[in-house]
Amino acid sequence: MNLPELGLGGGPLGNYLRAISDEEAEAVVAAAWEAGIRYFDTAPYYGLGLSERRLGRALRGLPRSSYLLSTKAGRLVRPGPGGERLFEVPGDRHAAWDFSRDGVLRSLEESLERLGLDRVDILLLHDPDHHWRQAVEEGFPALAELRSQGVVGAIGVGMNQSRMLVDFVNHTDPDVLLAANQLTLLRRTALEELVPLCASRGIRVVAGSVFHRGLLADPPLDAPPEVARMARACARHGVTLAGAAMRFPLRQPGVSSVLIGAHAPTLVKTNVEAFWQPVPEELWAELSA
Repeated sequence: MNLPELGLGGGPLGNYLRAISDEEAEAVVAAAWEAGIRYFDTAPYYGLGLSERRLGRALRGLPRSSYLLSTKAGRLVRPGPGGERLFEVPGDRHAAWDFSRDGVLRSLEESLERLGLDRVDILLLHDPDHHWRQAVEEGFPALAELRSQGVVGAIGVGMNQSRMLVDFVNHTDPDVLLAANQLTLLRRTALEELVPLCASRGIRVVAGSVFHRGLLADPPLDAPPEVARMARACARHGVTLAGAAMRFPLRQPGVSSVLIGAHAPTLVKTNVEAFWQPVPEELWAELSA
């Protein structure tokens, strides 16, 4: 499958860090669609099912063949006290780790029910940092089984660290890896080994959290000195820092797509416009320095 260069990440649709309404979430997806985005990523963990439900409703009625959708497995949403500190959601449910074969199959079944769809295009194991053995011995073989049956088109792993993603490449056969907060202007850990390895194996890399938790999207007045220097360099070349942050991962061989998230439709429009703004080579040299 051809991954578009730009996709919409579903974390904010699950009330990541702050709550938005159902109507605002639908407006975000509508703005992404209007801006030409045709790749959407979500997960059961995002808002403990809220992101998947909202995304499914927003996509309802659109031709299923006209967009790509990825979700994840490894955390099952279960009733009972807990909540999640990163998401503004009620505390009457929680995420339960499960990378077993049955857990992966159950996760996909529940995701499809929340999404209101009969299939997803990409299924990823989600953050198996402390569950390597079960993920590699049970979880990934379950993904491979789903791929061989044609239930999903592509499989892989999504994580916030590069070391274990390299291990998955060396021990399994993923199609796609989602590297979150590892391919930013401030944090380039995926460039050391992961990206070259994936390029040599023909594995697609998707870059997530490219704004370094917002620092590179709208730098605050007390931003770290290196961020301020980057912002000034971009301004000298007539480029936004956010635009450079989104474009940076795609300069690396093997990186196919960048995911952006937004709590408001205006942010989607602004970021998409910045994404398509040309970045001169002279600026890349300055940012590298």
